[in-house]
Amino acid sequence: MLSIKNEILQGSYDDCFKTLYSSVASAQKRYADSVDEFEKLFGTKQFVSLFSAPGRTEVGGNHTDHQHGCVLAGSVNLDVIAVVSPNADGIVRIKSQGYDMDTVSLNELDVVIDEYGHAVSLIRGMLAQMKANGYKIGGFDAYTTSNVLKGSGLSSSAAFEVLIGAIISNLFNDGKASAVEIAKMAQKAENIYFGKPCGLMDQMASSVGGFTAIDFKNPKEPIIEKVNFDLAAHGYSLCIINTGGNHANLTDDYAAITSEIRTVANFFECEVLRDVSENEFFENIKELREKCGDRAVLRALHFFADNKRAIDEKNALKDNDFLQFLSLVNESGNSSYKYLQNVFSVSAPSEQGVALALAISEKVLTGRGAHRVHGGGFAGTIQCFVPNDILDEYLSAMKAIFGDASCYVLNIRPVGGTAITKNK
Repeated sequence: MLSIKNEILQGSYDDCFKTLYSSVASAQKRYADSVDEFEKLFGTKQFVSLFSAPGRTEVGGNHTDHQHGCVLAGSVNLDVIAVVSPNADGIVRIKSQGYDMDTVSLNELDVVIDEYGHAVSLIRGMLAQMKANGYKIGGFDAYTTSNVLKGSGLSSSAAFEVLIGAIISNLFNDGKASAVEIAKMAQKAENIYFGKPCGLMDQMASSVGGFTAIDFKNPKEPIIEKVNFDLAAHGYSLCIINTGGNHANLTDDYAAITSEIRTVANFFECEVLRDVSENEFFENIKELREKCGDRAVLRALHFFADNKRAIDEKNALKDNDFLQFLSLVNESGNSSYKYLQNVFSVSAPSEQGVALALAISEKVLTGRGAHRVHGGGFAGTIQCFVPNDILDEYLSAMKAIFGDASCYVLNIRPVGGTAITKNK
């Protein structure tokens, strides 16, 4: 009987690898190396499984989800992977590359305040949520490694949560937990156990996979639509450019977007802007300026427009109208810059890496493709859809300014959090 490492290297998992990755050989090496690390930690086990959960990229609907709006997201071919074996100890042990071992007892699933912001809280949270939703949980040992870099705007924490959900679902529940269920439980784990009040978009995109359109009008039961679209077939690449900005002092900037938009919603006696009539909003702009301030009004303008655009982007992809899709992405980027105003922080006006990256993108693309701020904004990353015939030129221009490690050339992968299975 071949060891799992030999099975990996001899191609037994290649069908999965071809679906998830651009290079089968690289995937084989990565998983085989991870098996080696697992065995150094836990020894050779009889039952070993492989799992993957992707990072995600926001494509449409910038800062619309927290107002119960619509978004378009995509899972990418950067992921966190795990080599896993069940144990009879009633303990979950996870060693992530570059970090100390995290250990959680199945009998200790209450929130631990001191764990806020640490990976162990996400493990505890996912175990607790799976159990609370009627799923079996059990002990397991795992080694994980990730190429979803922190600070890239690709949501490494959501990928890790979805990975844990996929492991528990497949090891102990015959894979019965759906992708949508796992995403909802992952959001609660991050909100309650990790201490981060995030929306559901990151977890849903990572769990469902592919291009995913999400309508959060009823956030407890969001409407999920998976959109099949082959970006590479249109001769384009998705680039994420990390401008190297520091997120450490931006909490107030992020919070201000939500609080200012909420003041507009509250003016109409609503909790979120999705419940406000757009026509009524425009009829009351004069009074809104006085009560909420001009920036709040502009940010509300962005919400109404970008909420519609996320739907239009989804429909453009479904209709295979890629040029219309690119036009809408550019419109979203323009709106984020001018109205949402999340391209740089007014508290640090000398640091405008995102704005600079957008300016250089516009110069190199010369009217082709699309570019926009990515994710929360203020610092960090931009997203760019680049024609492959000028991809090298674009990357060279970005690397010359932001460094050789600043550029990620990605694909949208069609599968979310998943067990890596053998060829049929």
